[in-house]
Amino acid sequence: MGGFFGAVSKNDCVTDVFFGTDYHSHLGTRRGGMTSYSEEQGFQRNIHSIENSPFRTKFEDDVVKMRGKLCIGSISDTDPQPILVRSKLGLYAICSVGIIRNSEKLVEELLENGCANFETMSSGNINSGDLIGALIAQKDSFIEGIRYAQEKIEGTMSLTILTKDCIICARDKFGRLPIIIGKRSDGFCMSTESFAFQKLGYKTYKELTAGEIVKITADDCEVLSEGDPSRMKICTFMWTYYGYPTAVYEGMNVEVMRTRNGEIMAENDIKAGKLPDVDYVCGIPDSGTPHAIGYANRSGIPFARPFIKYTPTWPRSFMPTNQSMRNQVAKMKLIPVHELIEGKRLLFVDDSIVRGTQMRETVEFLYENGAKEVHMRSACPPIMYGCKYLNFSRSHSELELIARQIIDEFEGVEGVKYIAEYSDTNTERGKRLRDEICRRLKLTSLEFQSLEGTVKAVGLPECKLCTYCWSGNE
Repeated sequence: MGGFFGAVSKNDCVTDVFFGTDYHSHLGTRRGGMTSYSEEQGFQRNIHSIENSPFRTKFEDDVVKMRGKLCIGSISDTDPQPILVRSKLGLYAICSVGIIRNSEKLVEELLENGCANFETMSSGNINSGDLIGALIAQKDSFIEGIRYAQEKIEGTMSLTILTKDCIICARDKFGRLPIIIGKRSDGFCMSTESFAFQKLGYKTYKELTAGEIVKITADDCEVLSEGDPSRMKICTFMWTYYGYPTAVYEGMNVEVMRTRNGEIMAENDIKAGKLPDVDYVCGIPDSGTPHAIGYANRSGIPFARPFIKYTPTWPRSFMPTNQSMRNQVAKMKLIPVHELIEGKRLLFVDDSIVRGTQMRETVEFLYENGAKEVHMRSACPPIMYGCKYLNFSRSHSELELIARQIIDEFEGVEGVKYIAEYSDTNTERGKRLRDEICRRLKLTSLEFQSLEGTVKAVGLPECKLCTYCWSGNE
């Protein structure tokens, strides 16, 4: 996925953007970038790989040399960003978050319509910023160009543009990712994550609505194009998993949602007579922990941590990009507390079950260390579809998803017709799916949070939430 941060100030703001961008490191693992502008040094840009070293360590030396009262930074899981673009609209830097599913088609159209060429990366792919810049240049202003690009792109595109005079930022037309504006006495900032500017002295000024475009200077935040709140489809998985605990989206805090979500899961188990007799409720760290705390609070079962996450060298479970190495890292970083495992009946809560690979290894390790029973609760419904809007899943095929694998084995291609039934654990198909995952992962019991429970935990109307990965509804 990814995120960005930018600031325009009456004073040099490079250090602000360095720290603000660093606070987005949980959203991406591949590349980080910063671009600033000053009258003396012009545009200054630095991009580094952050696959094997965190953003902060890669940019410490750059920040000392960079200057500017305008600056943007990016964390990306895809292309090197920000990139510099020169067009009829001038010279500017651009970075985006999202996924362009029809990029090949758009490139062909632009080449046929007179766009001379595109710079390609070593993979042969076109940098998304380059493609977006070319689309914007088809019109006579940034506002028209951004609107044109948003309508042409299939997928999601939130972006920020740094010119010599201002920062322009545009939230994607369905608001799948947030953009928040912060204000301080000497200027404004913009951020994907609301908490990223709080320690820098900014206060929340406004959150952009779906499709809204604004221009920020040191003196003002000007709305260039109104958004449309009725089109809002913000990603629900931001609360369930991706968002940092201190983040707030559409007025709803991530940690509060996760704790409430765990409480709802416990209530569901109590009502259905499925509350297991266990010694401890435990969370798969980090994002599973608040869900588990909520479950423990509501059920009255003690909360414990049979695993402690070793974070000094591997802070994120999805580093690095190689899948086998990620699996090994996930195994290495969770250190067991044997006294809380041996002879114990444990109920774990995880944010989701995607492929099941890491969970299977975790469960096997628990049994190897003497666990008597291992129960699991998933903090969201079964994941049935790979995300096509934010690229949060690395699945190349939906058959890599454990739920879809099992459905395909049960019913072949016809199984797609019954996904809604398989997602509901109260149906016969839903029970069969749950039982088969239990068997494969060697779980004593398994329950999924319902879509209704997830929506209730968020506290926003379902019509304003994107639930595509669970329901297939766009």
